[in-house]
Amino acid sequence: MADETIPRVSGEGAAPVLVPGYTLRTVTDKISSIVIARKIPWTWWPGFGLSALALGVLVVSVAALFYWGVGIWGINRPVMWGFAITNFVWWIGIGHAGTLISAFLLLMRQQWRTSINRFAEAMTIFAVICAGLFPLLHLGRPQFFYWLFPYPSVYNVWPQFRSPLVWDVFAVSTYFTVSLLFWYVGLIPDFATLRDRATRRWVKAAYGVLSMGWRGSASHWKRFETAYLLLAGLATPLVISVHTVVSFDFSISLLPGWHSTIFPPYFVAGAIFSGFAMVITLTIPIRAAFKLHDFVTERHLDNMAKLLLTTGLIVAYGYLSETFMAWWGADPYESSMMKDRLQGIYGPVYWVVLACNVGVPQVLWFAGARKNVPLLFVVALLINVGMWAERFVIVVQSLHRDFLPAAWHLYTPTFWDWATLVGSLGLFSTLMFLFVRFLPVISMSEMRALVHQRQGKADA
Repeated sequence: MADETIPRVSGEGAAPVLVPGYTLRTVTDKISSIVIARKIPWTWWPGFGLSALALGVLVVSVAALFYWGVGIWGINRPVMWGFAITNFVWWIGIGHAGTLISAFLLLMRQQWRTSINRFAEAMTIFAVICAGLFPLLHLGRPQFFYWLFPYPSVYNVWPQFRSPLVWDVFAVSTYFTVSLLFWYVGLIPDFATLRDRATRRWVKAAYGVLSMGWRGSASHWKRFETAYLLLAGLATPLVISVHTVVSFDFSISLLPGWHSTIFPPYFVAGAIFSGFAMVITLTIPIRAAFKLHDFVTERHLDNMAKLLLTTGLIVAYGYLSETFMAWWGADPYESSMMKDRLQGIYGPVYWVVLACNVGVPQVLWFAGARKNVPLLFVVALLINVGMWAERFVIVVQSLHRDFLPAAWHLYTPTFWDWATLVGSLGLFSTLMFLFVRFLPVISMSEMRALVHQRQGKADA
């Protein structure tokens, strides 16, 4: 049977501290029971219901957009990028931590990733789906989205490769494809375990198709590990390249607030920062709802909090660098932009950014704060809010005052702007609820390997 097999374990990374007494069988029983059990925690139903309600808001808001057009949003001249692009950059950033945890930490032989990599990967897939929705809606004529691809056209309508929109299409679609393959390949051994343990015929057949004939032989494990490492090697550079391309949407322009060479590393650090905040935001409720404290220990939360603090310091350096260069460069347009950012109509939003992204993470210097699960959850939640506000400042505040004072205009989000944002959160949370219900939230095959390794050391 598939759940009897054990993959080879390479590397001596920091293994998680599991409660003594766990065996290969009990690890599989604990994780697989969440998926194939007929009874699920009662908290799943109200959560799924609220998510489905928010998803309905998205459906209604998109239908209204198709019927009336983008005029229902608050966009205007010069703020032609509003909530749509703000949400796009925010969701893309959230999708980065999953690839970093799964691919980069795998290559670095950090075994503590094993307890959190599965739903971090799922978070990546679902966040990219939400992100890809907004540029299509922002097109104005989303039915012609395929014009962005270099498909054979008798009318010779080719994409404008000097447009950042085209760059985003290729970068995001590549990132989504590799991340989806990486996630699915890692699931194959677990699909086989669920196939062997399922009692209902249609469930067994469904997992049997997804497992692709996996039997856990030595040749299967060899090919699996080779493919998994190759996909990890492909996915790791995408963590840097994708959000670098997204930052080019802004930095290649001459607009004050956008024209900055620090944007590529600053955007990458911000993406990892917001992504880890979302991972923590998801990990803590899942850990509590399914009683996974033995697998997602305080050590895992402490490691994620340290990475959150590290990337937060890089983001804080980016804020400081922006302010310093606006002053040191003596460019009147940049100075005016920074003054407007601090004291203008959108000033309160920028101060929220500084409070949530610079001030709040400083509590993570203290070990007691990192081990305080409710406090850590609140910190992660505030960072998510702060990173969305940061994207709003970059997009809207920089656009509403450009070089021509006669063209200045305020941006005020409408009901439909907020409805689309709430709807995207509903889409993301609905997909996450379905994921934890039908797929294992922790990799059973990798967890069995760690337990086997620990038992081998104990016997030695």
